[in-house]
Amino acid sequence: MTATRPGDTAELKADTTVMKALRTLRMPQTQRNRELGLLLLAFAVSGSAVALVQLGALGGIEWTILYYFGALAVLVLALHIVLRFRAPNADPIVVPIATTLTGLGLAMIYRIDLAIDAGGWDAASTRQIAWTAIAVAGAVLLVILLRNYRVLFRYTYVSGFIGLVLLLLPAIPGLAREGTGAAVWVSIGGFFSFQPAELAKIALAIFFAGYLVRTRESLTSTGHRFLGMTWPRAREIGPLLIIWAVSLAIIVLQRDLGTGVLIFGMFIAMLYTATGRTSWVLIGLGLAFAGVFIASQVMSYVGSRISAWWHAFDPEVIERPGGSFQLVEGIFGLAQGGIVGTGLGQGRPYLTPLSQSDYILPSLGEELGLIGVFAILCLYMLFVSRGIRIGLAGQDDFGKLLATGLAFTIALQVFIMVGGVTRLIPLTGLTTPFLAAGGSSLVANWLIVALFLRVSDAVRSRPRVVIG
Repeated sequence: MTATRPGDTAELKADTTVMKALRTLRMPQTQRNRELGLLLLAFAVSGSAVALVQLGALGGIEWTILYYFGALAVLVLALHIVLRFRAPNADPIVVPIATTLTGLGLAMIYRIDLAIDAGGWDAASTRQIAWTAIAVAGAVLLVILLRNYRVLFRYTYVSGFIGLVLLLLPAIPGLAREGTGAAVWVSIGGFFSFQPAELAKIALAIFFAGYLVRTRESLTSTGHRFLGMTWPRAREIGPLLIIWAVSLAIIVLQRDLGTGVLIFGMFIAMLYTATGRTSWVLIGLGLAFAGVFIASQVMSYVGSRISAWWHAFDPEVIERPGGSFQLVEGIFGLAQGGIVGTGLGQGRPYLTPLSQSDYILPSLGEELGLIGVFAILCLYMLFVSRGIRIGLAGQDDFGKLLATGLAFTIALQVFIMVGGVTRLIPLTGLTTPFLAAGGSSLVANWLIVALFLRVSDAVRSRPRVVIG
């Protein structure tokens, strides 16, 4: 047997160190190259959707396909380039999924504009492109400026204050937009309008994450054992009751059932993630049902929505103002689509009111069929699962709670919207993430994408730490 000389051992260690360094340098590029491949697939899906819309509605492909498809591709590629330099270890799947959903939504909005002969700035698709540019630009800026997401932990209570201010903006005289059912829109100068609750959910997610990091020990250290579960003491339920009261106030004062349910559900999910106690979920569900019951008794519009859901096919309910006509039209559109759909540009989704916003999923279901709807839901499921995975692999408690909370927010919003338009649950005023026409929702969801990217990059590139 040949003995190993000390010089050979040193050279072997040096070679091993060099190989490890090369693999470390290569890994980020591997992640980004994987993302680029998936982005090309997302561009193909989005471009094909716009082309099929033009073939079905116009009988041929026009140059405007470059306008609707190229704008999205250029914007997302700019984000991809930024990620190669600023967040090379970020998750490679989040951006392609968001791009695919945004592209499909833009194609359907464009299809409805063609049906109603809307053009220029009056076309919802034109405004959607502008909002997409703002949303992706916001995501790029957040990735560049927010080098360490843990900085947000310092601004826990500031974020909570900002979230409450955003929720209260529609109540300020002169800002609320007239002519809407729920008082959730803010208009500036009669030209620019947005829904501040969409941005409020991000600020409140940061606040909830920071607050639960600081109070998790007290929430989990004590309790009473009953029915095989550990139940919190009465004084520990106080924060939950405050959030419940705020959510109920949103429902009552702003006539916004969806936002109230969303904020309360997000807090319950983050509370369960922080404590691991099922009892909090049961208490939260009990308070949620109690809140909906109280709102249905106090607010006529909540009772009207429950009645429109329960008696949707009653002719009297269909014909009355604020009844179930919209819901029934959407269900008929889904039924018309069947398994494989009528084909993009060949159905009649425009017959349903607000088919490009609140009812964009039935619009897509009519022309893409049940298979298309399932594919879209699978994309949402994959997006949420990546967010939860990023959170569970988080380096610290704050990042874990923030990522899982935002992921659950998307999941709950999709469930509320899909359940509402399919008559599984009463309809609320939420929008379908990434798909529906609406700038506020699009900007907020792309900012959530940027936060996922920042947290996932930190998970892979830095050692595990604990804060709080």
